[in-house]
Amino acid sequence: MIEQYGGKLPDSVGIPEEQLRKAARSAVCKINIDSDGRLAVTAKIREYFGKDPKEFDPRKYLGEARKELIKLIKHKNEMVLGSAGKA
Repeated sequence: MIEQYGGKLPDSVGIPEEQLRKAARSAVCKINIDSDGRLAVTAKIREYFGKDPKEFDPRKYLGEARKELIKLIKHKNEMVLGSAGKA
């Protein structure tokens, strides 16, 4: 999505979900998904500006980026890492 809106990150893919699942099942204590989050936030900001290049209010474009980050984290916790409901 980043490249669709002008970004140049050809090798940025995050960590494949199957590798994250394997690590979570192996009792790894910490799994870093920060790269996935940064990619999601950057993609949404680029998408927002691609659709509305005159926008300059960070409350609008950062709000959309925040929603995408929350969606990603929920997905990773529920569908990949198996940590949902274990707090």
